[in-house]
Amino acid sequence: MKAAAKIFCSLGLLLAALPGVCAADWSHAGPLYDDYSLTLGTGHRTEAAGPFFYSEQDDTQKTWGVPPFCWGQSDTATDVDKFTFIYPFLTCNRYGSEYRWQLFQVFSFAGGQNQQQAGIKRYTLFPLFFSQRSADTNLNYTAFLPFYGHLQNRIFVDEMFFVMLPFYLQTRKAEVVTENYLFPLFSRTRGGGVEGWKILPFAGHQHKDITTRSIGFGETEPVPGYDRRFVSPFYYRQISGLGSDQVTDERAILPFYNTTRSPQRDSTAVFMLFAHVEDREKKYSEWQLPWPIIIFARGEGKTTTRVWPFFSHAQTANAESAFIIWTLYKYNRFHNAVVDRSRTRWCLFLYSDTVQKNIETGKSQRRQDFYPFFTRTRDLNGNDRLQVLALMEPIYPFSESIEREYSPMWSLWRAEKNPTTGAGSQSLFWNLYRRDTTPESKKVSLLFGLFQYQSSLAGTATRWFYLPVKKSGPVFDESLFVPAKP
Repeated sequence: MKAAAKIFCSLGLLLAALPGVCAADWSHAGPLYDDYSLTLGTGHRTEAAGPFFYSEQDDTQKTWGVPPFCWGQSDTATDVDKFTFIYPFLTCNRYGSEYRWQLFQVFSFAGGQNQQQAGIKRYTLFPLFFSQRSADTNLNYTAFLPFYGHLQNRIFVDEMFFVMLPFYLQTRKAEVVTENYLFPLFSRTRGGGVEGWKILPFAGHQHKDITTRSIGFGETEPVPGYDRRFVSPFYYRQISGLGSDQVTDERAILPFYNTTRSPQRDSTAVFMLFAHVEDREKKYSEWQLPWPIIIFARGEGKTTTRVWPFFSHAQTANAESAFIIWTLYKYNRFHNAVVDRSRTRWCLFLYSDTVQKNIETGKSQRRQDFYPFFTRTRDLNGNDRLQVLALMEPIYPFSESIEREYSPMWSLWRAEKNPTTGAGSQSLFWNLYRRDTTPESKKVSLLFGLFQYQSSLAGTATRWFYLPVKKSGPVFDESLFVPAKP
């Protein structure tokens, strides 16, 4: 009888508490499900199943992900769509009417409109097949290596044509056409004031006359010429800047001796190791004994002391670099009238600290990486974000796909702070513990939401096991703390 009474009492308590449980705020259930306002943005974010799903809406941009498999992003304001599947296996991007998708950087489709508003579609199976189709048939091409092909604006040339490669290959850059027979053994170049030939690896000669180019409004300017010749593997000579007051003469008898003579700079090297440089334009003198192991430079434009791999320090008007035991410590800095950027590294990417400052506004941004323990970033607006752990971010610091697709898997601790709004947030073990604060409110959730605490200017509220146990304040509305849906 006593056991039955206890059971009925327990059922009664459960039924009495059921309305409170049903009315509870289930938006904070820790790793199971959590929905919260963004700390560094204006929207909200939903996370579920620990690190395996998230969805984020920030103004016009929506991002979602199923780590470590895929992620996507769309922005209605900029008309952009992105999708990545097991990066870098498959990526798809669309910018307006232009699109491109690729399969492991080998097989790709691309299309859109060029500056003449002609629709273009590209198909690539690198490096075997290249194709482009457009309403303007002059832009069409097909290439099937190594048999036959015609390409335009691909592989760093304006136009390419080949038959049974390497037997015949023709390329064009601007007006200069190069024909290759048994590529790259024999070639002939002509057009655009250029004439030349080459028989590798034995000898070659190329000469360019002084030409002109348009600079707009019916005006032109001269383009200096050059003359190059070599007899391999011993002799090389190049005269550049022909037709200008900056003629440079380079000569080499390899590996014994090579020189460079110009109005601004002279250099002499012996056995390609020991060299002396006299730079009259930048006002410094440099000795390399031998290069690149030991270098000493002194003057207004450059100061260098290097004994590789033990020590190095170099400084110019706009740059500075230094290292100790080469990979143990490394420092680089670049600055001008607009930006001042410095980076300090220990053991390559084990620890990295990068600071960039805008000279005009005085604002700065910073990134710190300590592999594999944490990565911390602060943008120009002062928004601060800390992540623990960071297994790939220090190696690929600018990869959006790494951040979206893989980082959630190992982000055990996340902390964000927005100095503009005064908002802050902390998350441990995928929201098993989460804390959100603003100047007017605070919310805490722990252990799948079994404990929740909320406070604002209107009062406070506490929940245990999803049941309200304490409230205070003259007018307290818990719905104010539930993130607004878009």
